[in-house]
Amino acid sequence: MKLKILHLGKTSSRDVSSMVDELVKRMGRFAKCEVMAIAKVKGNPIDPLEIKRKEGEAILSSIQGADYLVLLDEKGDQWDSRGFAEWFRLHFVNDSRPMVLLIGGAYGFSEEVYERANAKLSLSKMTFNHELALLILVEQVYRALTIIHGHPYHND
Repeated sequence: MKLKILHLGKTSSRDVSSMVDELVKRMGRFAKCEVMAIAKVKGNPIDPLEIKRKEGEAILSSIQGADYLVLLDEKGDQWDSRGFAEWFRLHFVNDSRPMVLLIGGAYGFSEEVYERANAKLSLSKMTFNHELALLILVEQVYRALTIIHGHPYHND
């Protein structure tokens, strides 16, 4: 399994970075996972549509044509941890393409990114900043992999 987690903006919290790094390291026994930050649009205040357009260009240049792109989006599918693990497992059984999980910026995704997406996932009906969303996502991916492989990390 090959997995890439992309997020807009740097992680400024050392604690969050440390926890993400530890979980990615643990994932290595089950799947190859890479976490990568995409630079946020900087400069003078810009129209949110222009920010989404520029961030969309950066996002689309960071993924490959064959990647299975999953957007973290408030309108996406929601599961409990076991349901997410099953969805995750089915992707890798039925689709050999690398999976890219994408955490967007404050204004969401451009239309071009939505058009390119293969699926949408919601972590919650609540909104999280990108650092917290990253940590939750990485932990849930690790949990899904342990469920799939029968590892005791996830207790019934």
